[in-house]
Amino acid sequence: MGSDTMTYVSEDAAGAGTQAMDRADQLDETPMSAARTLTIVNRKGLHARASAKFVQLAESFDAEITIARDGMTVGGQSIMGLMMLAAGQGTTIDVSAEGREAEAAMQAIADLVANRFGEEC
Repeated sequence: MGSDTMTYVSEDAAGAGTQAMDRADQLDETPMSAARTLTIVNRKGLHARASAKFVQLAESFDAEITIARDGMTVGGQSIMGLMMLAAGQGTTIDVSAEGREAEAAMQAIADLVANRFGEEC
């Protein structure tokens, strides 16, 4: 009888451990999101070269990036889409990221924009 009790306790403990691991795995896979409003500060705005840098950076993260301006929303993996926003110097854009690396992607994009896409002016 004592042996049976130990078996049940052991199975319950193993089950609880498995459930805890499953919950931890689900948390790791839970999509994260981040959003910011950014101001374009470089002189030429979101032109072809700046858009290409944006796309290259966006594609390096496990996150889906979207950019909106004046009611138009485009994907962060589209150079043409970004250029269609016609975001000149001083324009604000709303950037959203969804995915496992959303926060890191958002910070990197904010840094890219703040640093004028690596341009001198």
